[in-house]
Amino acid sequence: MAAVEIEPEDDLIEAEQGAVESAFVEAERIAEALIFASAQPVSERSIAERLPAGIDARAVLARLKAAYAPRGVNLVQVEDHWAFRTAADLSFVLRSGETEARKLSRAALEVLAIIAYHQPVTRAEIEEIRGVQTSKGTVDVLMEAGWVRFRGRRRSPGRPVTFGTTRDFLDHFGLETLRDLPGLEELKGAGLLSGRIPPGFRMPLPPADDELAEDEDPMTASDIEELGLLTPGGSDEE
Repeated sequence: MAAVEIEPEDDLIEAEQGAVESAFVEAERIAEALIFASAQPVSERSIAERLPAGIDARAVLARLKAAYAPRGVNLVQVEDHWAFRTAADLSFVLRSGETEARKLSRAALEVLAIIAYHQPVTRAEIEEIRGVQTSKGTVDVLMEAGWVRFRGRRRSPGRPVTFGTTRDFLDHFGLETLRDLPGLEELKGAGLLSGRIPPGFRMPLPPADDELAEDEDPMTASDIEELGLLTPGGSDEE
């Protein structure tokens, strides 16, 4: 009987590693194609559903992100979604000759900052922080831009609507999560805060996730109809 030739153990390990690497490379190509073809950030879950069975989508995306890090286009994470964006240090190249977008008013910027850092926040709370009344038009502009949304309704008398930021807000400002918003020292360094800061002043810490607060109820379609509110991308019914 002829002797059976047994493949050395090292060769088997090398073959298995090669197969795993090939699967990862193919998975990277699939993820890359899905993200590139989408005009909006693609959810990690959607990507995972399209990868070969047994492939860790998060590991694939991490490798792809690292591969694109030194390039002119970067793979960025926005919450649990992924998108290709121009490298931050090259953004000036695209701005030359580009029509400048309409600038937000100072009131709109103040309201946007308050919502970003204090969410969930009601209109009354926004006005209390600003010290002046906030017009409905100011909030509508932010909602039409896709940066602010209705979060829910506060469990308090009158059940006021609460506001929060959107994934488009994070994407536009290059943030992965709300915790990436600049802190006190960063704002001071950028010249966005004056030297006359009250003693003991602290920057509010935005929520780590998008879950409703303990004193919030989810916003329903009947709530929107009842209040006649402007929905993002919709029309003003008032």
